[in-house]
Amino acid sequence: MTQTGVVGGGDRLTDWISLGVLASWVPRDAVDDAVAGTGRVARRAGGKLPPHVMVYFVMALALFADDDYEEVAARLTETLLEWGCWDDAWEVPTSGGITQARQRLGAEPMAGLFAQVAAPVAEEETRGAFLGPWRLMAIDGVEWDVPATEQNAAVFGFHGAHDQGTAAFPKARVVTISECGSHAVVGAAIGGTVGKGSGEQVLARQLYPRLEEDWLLIADRGFYTWKDWRAAADTGAALLWRVSSCVRLPVLELLPDGSYRSVLIDSKKNRESARRPLIEAARRGEDLDPRPGPLYPGDRVRGTRPRRRRDG
Repeated sequence: MTQTGVVGGGDRLTDWISLGVLASWVPRDAVDDAVAGTGRVARRAGGKLPPHVMVYFVMALALFADDDYEEVAARLTETLLEWGCWDDAWEVPTSGGITQARQRLGAEPMAGLFAQVAAPVAEEETRGAFLGPWRLMAIDGVEWDVPATEQNAAVFGFHGAHDQGTAAFPKARVVTISECGSHAVVGAAIGGTVGKGSGEQVLARQLYPRLEEDWLLIADRGFYTWKDWRAAADTGAALLWRVSSCVRLPVLELLPDGSYRSVLIDSKKNRESARRPLIEAARRGEDLDPRPGPLYPGDRVRGTRPRRRRDG
C-alpha cells in the first residue's frame, strides 16, 4: 500500500487491514518481552530473520494460510518496515531460511506472547457480551489436522480411520476459552487426540485457574465432572454448564419460569443415606461446605424443567 492509500500490485485491502490489526494488538515491546523471557534472543547482530520478525511471521502465516512461506514474507516485509521491525538492507528470505528460523524460535515465545495479549475485548455496548454483572465466556474444543511429520505423529497421534486403515494426518485437540460477544480467544490448551490424557476435560483443567470472578463460563455437558465443576467454581466465576441426564439433580424449589433450584452432589456420595442430609440442608437454605468432609460435598445450582432431559 502506498502512502496515498492505494493498494499496489496484487495486494488486497483486507490483507493490509489484517496486518494493521495485528500491529495494533501485538506491539513490538510485547514481542520483545516474550522473546527475552524464553531466552530466544538473536545469536548474532544483523541476521535476516531475528526472533521478533519470526514472531510476526508466524502470526502472519495464520492470516494468510493459503500462501506459501515466501509469499507471506513478501506481504509482511513492507508492513514490518512501517513498524520499524525490518532493515532496508534485508532481502525477502527463502523458504529454507524461514524454516530454519522457525525451528530456532520454537513455540515458547508464541505461547508467552499469547499469554500477554490475549484478553477480553468486548465493551459494554457490544451485543451479546454481558448478562447482568457477568461477562459471557464459553469453553469449547476443536480438532485440527497438522502436518504428517514424525514429531507431530508422536505428540498428537492419528485419530479416526482412513480408507487404508490409517488417518491421513495427525490431529491436534485445542480447548479454548473465548468471549461470546467478540469471539476473542483468551485462553488455549493444546494436546493430542488419542491416548490417556487426550480428552477435552484434561486440557480444560489447564484453563480453569485463569477464570475471572466477573465471568459467566458456559460449557457443554462433555466438560462436567464434580472435580472440574469445583475447580472452576472455586475461582469465583459463575458457571452455566449443561450436564448429562445421568447427573442426579434433586428438586429443591420450583421457580415461576419452570426451572428449579437444585444441589449438585459429588457422584461418590450417591447413596441415599449420604445424599438425604445434604438435600434437606439445602432446602432449609443452610450453607453447604463444598469440601470433602462429614457433611458431604455439595453446591447449589439451578436446573432446567423437572423430568425433562438435561442433555438435550
